[in-house]
Amino acid sequence: MTMPAPPSDQSPWGPPPAGFPAPPPPVGQQPRNGMGITALVLGTIGAVLGLAVFLFWISWLPALLALVFGIVGLGHARKGLATNKAMALTGLVLGAAGLLLAVGGGVFTFSKVAEFTDGIRSDVETAEAEADAAEASAAASAKAEASASAAAEEARNLAFGETYTYENGLKVTVSGPRPFVPDEFAFGHPKGNKAVEVTVTVVNGGSEKTDLKTGLPRVGDADGADAELLIDGSGRQKVLTGMLLPGKRAVGKYAFSLPAGAADRIRVTFSPDLMKYDDAFWSGPAT
Repeated sequence: MTMPAPPSDQSPWGPPPAGFPAPPPPVGQQPRNGMGITALVLGTIGAVLGLAVFLFWISWLPALLALVFGIVGLGHARKGLATNKAMALTGLVLGAAGLLLAVGGGVFTFSKVAEFTDGIRSDVETAEAEADAAEASAAASAKAEASASAAAEEARNLAFGETYTYENGLKVTVSGPRPFVPDEFAFGHPKGNKAVEVTVTVVNGGSEKTDLKTGLPRVGDADGADAELLIDGSGRQKVLTGMLLPGKRAVGKYAFSLPAGAADRIRVTFSPDLMKYDDAFWSGPAT
């Protein structure tokens, strides 16, 4: 029986035994070294790109192709169809190295991106926490300021006979109003009105002299109606003015004309200097 002819690209005796070199290609046939060359070129490209860590997304493809072409090139070399076994093996090794570099580069890049993202998130959270703390501090400060302002406002509202002390030690006391009988030369007292006298005492409890520039009280009833300053020729009224030395006191007396229908309670507003001191308020029965 006649044996079938082997394929033209194989040795008529089959592949060589292990440990023996592959026979050369048949006479007249060119060696199929293309796979080994391609594997070497792609493996080199993959390995070089893999060294640039952040190019992992490019390096993996030529490295993988080098691995595939290297395996095919080695197969050809074993069958005696190629003569560049070393080249194919080198391409395969470089392809495998390129793949490892690509994987390592991907892991490194993603870890750095995650670290960077976590840093940004941490910075944002820190900034938000600081903003919340600043907002809470501002709210607390505003609340404390409002509370202090309310307390200061309440402290400036006194009953007749009580004393209000300013920060520089200046003490002001307004006594309760007393009936006042104007003389026949009175000015600012319409017929039927009720005349009262208000006494203001100022004591300089500080260490510096104080100028009483505008020591003139304002009087109104509980309904907000203003009383008119009453002036007569008796000389009983005394206006607070001039320089008040430390430890000294000054007394001012003022007469006011209340409307006939004025409420039973009145309110006296006074400041030793309108440009320098806040107003203080005294209230109580009209007489």
